[in-house]
Amino acid sequence: MPSRRAPIARCLSSCLLALSALMTGCDSPTAQPGIANSPRNLGQLQGNGARSEFEGQRLQIQGVVTGNFVKALGGFYLQDAVGEEDGDPATSDALFVAWPRDAQPTVRRGDRVHVNAVVREVGSGEQTQTQLQDAQIEVLGRAAAKAVVLSAPPANAADWERFENMWVRIDSPLSVTGNDGLLRYGELSVAFGTRLTAPTEAHPPGPEARALQADNARRSLTLDDARRSEYPEKLWFLPAVPSAEEPLRAGSLLSGVEGVLESRPWGWALQLTEALHVQSQAPRPAPPAPPNGLRVASFNVLNYFNGNGRGGDFPTERGARTAAELQRQRGKIITAITALQADIVALLEIENDGDGKHSAIAELVAALNQSLGDAGDYDWVRVGKDSGSDAIRVALIYRRQNVQMLGEPAVLKAAPFDDLHRVPLAQTFASTKNLQAFTVIANHWKSKGGCEEAEGGNRDQGDGQGCWNAARVEAARALDRWIASDPTAAGNARHLVIGDLNSYSQEDPLRLLRNAGWVDGHSRASESASHSFVFRGLRGRLDHAFLSPSLANDLASAQVWSINADESEVFGYAHVKQVDPENAVFRSSDHDPLVLDLRIGTP
Repeated sequence: MPSRRAPIARCLSSCLLALSALMTGCDSPTAQPGIANSPRNLGQLQGNGARSEFEGQRLQIQGVVTGNFVKALGGFYLQDAVGEEDGDPATSDALFVAWPRDAQPTVRRGDRVHVNAVVREVGSGEQTQTQLQDAQIEVLGRAAAKAVVLSAPPANAADWERFENMWVRIDSPLSVTGNDGLLRYGELSVAFGTRLTAPTEAHPPGPEARALQADNARRSLTLDDARRSEYPEKLWFLPAVPSAEEPLRAGSLLSGVEGVLESRPWGWALQLTEALHVQSQAPRPAPPAPPNGLRVASFNVLNYFNGNGRGGDFPTERGARTAAELQRQRGKIITAITALQADIVALLEIENDGDGKHSAIAELVAALNQSLGDAGDYDWVRVGKDSGSDAIRVALIYRRQNVQMLGEPAVLKAAPFDDLHRVPLAQTFASTKNLQAFTVIANHWKSKGGCEEAEGGNRDQGDGQGCWNAARVEAARALDRWIASDPTAAGNARHLVIGDLNSYSQEDPLRLLRNAGWVDGHSRASESASHSFVFRGLRGRLDHAFLSPSLANDLASAQVWSINADESEVFGYAHVKQVDPENAVFRSSDHDPLVLDLRIGTP
């Protein structure tokens, strides 16, 4: 049981569990013989320390069932009845009673029960949950408990602890901040007020980032379907399954949120007891406007693997598990690339299986051109066996009608790109209209995952940048040096670094690039702040475009096309129950595409 904190200023009122009137004639809980200072109520049993002082003891207690999760969670939540609370706002008045689904008697929400059980602390360190186990229970009748009603978050994240295991009702709208766990776990990430931003997206590591992290923590919650199983058949707490008309994107507003509060390793969650009301749906974005000059895009295609290229060898190492899934994945990606109307596209997370007829890149480009009919003129930059040893690679595709390759491609296979990162690919292009030339360098740096393998400076330093930050810093430094050597022999300094750099905007690797003179295209030319990725309800840009100063002068616009990060996996290619029109662009990946227009080839 986490420690309890002092009272906070908050908007809090009480309401009665409207299942029945208070049962008359029930005995109030009394001190237990043989137990010194035995608890008279659940608040005293919990206490205000890190662990219950009654841990390991068998005792008797009474309370009201506020959350009956016996079938799904193996127990129920018990809270002090009205008038029997300990009167201490710093302590929780509820706990979890382990009770197998086939045990007798059965319980209902609103039952007053007498419990004879052993007090246990479940979990490690201070992040434990006080439970009653090895229980014997008796249903005494019906009774009522008070709900904690909140219209605003607590002043500090630690102050949520006073409500742990208690019945909580949220009396204000909550913003959906993430839905990536909806399909698999039946979870939604939400927040009081506006959406949450990753701290190092807004601020460099330091006091301001820590302050934002603390504010995010106090405002955020996870809404859970009160089940431990994965891929639930029914999302019972939603008024309808997400659809093209009502997709429940991040940014949507919910009301009527009610459940029992529990602690998670990364925050706080409500095990829902009532269905939600969708107050408003966040709109889906329109496709990008036609290009204003020469258009370059970056698109992480989320492990595009095509089996053996002949319809077999599924499941693949990553990506599609069947030929049917690949067909859906391909359809979504092709529709998205077509709508981008880009002359050059950097593709990330595509299978690293060469450039042959049946390779992933060849198959995708062929299908793209076929879908475009007479306008299908895409080609790709071939590098043969020089794409590194990783299972995935970066690639560059381009429209022959609008741009042409100048010279040969270049790759950087030396350290640090001989390990962890994908090998960068550089190619100089020229507009077919006026032969203005520039070089595109596609990148995909090491992610923040796999922390258990990190050592030394690559371990998570606790500054918000995650693990492998040192490796990404070295990647930025080495890439800057390599580009300065003119690897494609272009003879000019017009360069565009683009791709998934796996760093938020104010993290060390990107500040290094800016300090070296590179211009952040999005900050320079975007009309509004945006994001390309959402993780645990925090939005930020992991995908970036950096321009050399001379090329930055030709930047007309930059935008993120928000078709993926704010969408649920319900719309992904791997979900067998398709709820979007065929080949719809939404959730074609987990990253959003970047779109840049350059004043090249224009009058």
